[in-house]
Amino acid sequence: MSPHTTTADDIGEATARLLLEAGAVRVSHGQPFVLAAGWASPVYVDCRLLIGQPGWRRRATELAAAAVEQRLAPGRIQAIAGAETAGIPFAAWLADRLELPLRYVRKRPLGIGHNAQVEGGPVDGLDVLLMDDLTTDAGSKIGFARGLRAAGATVTQALTIFYHRVFPGADERLARDGLTLHALASWDDILRADRGQWLSPGDRDAIELFLADPVAWSTRHGGRSAPGPRPAVRRESY
Repeated sequence: MSPHTTTADDIGEATARLLLEAGAVRVSHGQPFVLAAGWASPVYVDCRLLIGQPGWRRRATELAAAAVEQRLAPGRIQAIAGAETAGIPFAAWLADRLELPLRYVRKRPLGIGHNAQVEGGPVDGLDVLLMDDLTTDAGSKIGFARGLRAAGATVTQALTIFYHRVFPGADERLARDGLTLHALASWDDILRADRGQWLSPGDRDAIELFLADPVAWSTRHGGRSAPGPRPAVRRESY
């Protein structure tokens, strides 16, 4: 890890540059993406592309480790749990880097019993960091945290590669559930890091128009217009 990559802004810009370099920020000027939370968007951030190349996944792991070291007290986290599915490889690399036990948590229980949603070993009495790739409105993060808690874990912290941080109710939902979300990057970081290198002027305009009022943009393009039941999705995100 570079000694200069120490502040939240440093980590955010470095993560944003990594996502842009990997081609993970995908803009559609036609059919919108509909995220799993039901919101329509002209842009999709595919963090899973970072899994494919050794250099990208090493850098993502370095940035995640730097965020943990910066934001959480030493020794606080006793295990890392990857969220099914894309959170699992990121959690595994981070657990190796920090020399911590690894678990993974399913989207829903499989079978019955105290530990029906958690794999890899018990979590009773452990302070567990939940790890995932992407956060949209935080609904799935809360579900994963509750699954870990039902198995006996203490879960108050979650880490995600990218957080949209633009859809209503997400921060309030996290606060109500006692979950603090640490994101390596969000939209401010993407726009600051790009500097015209990866996004075309048309792509940047489309993103900025969307970010000016994501709810109105989603409503106009057939997605959600407010928090509530999720409509059918065309492509999965979180």
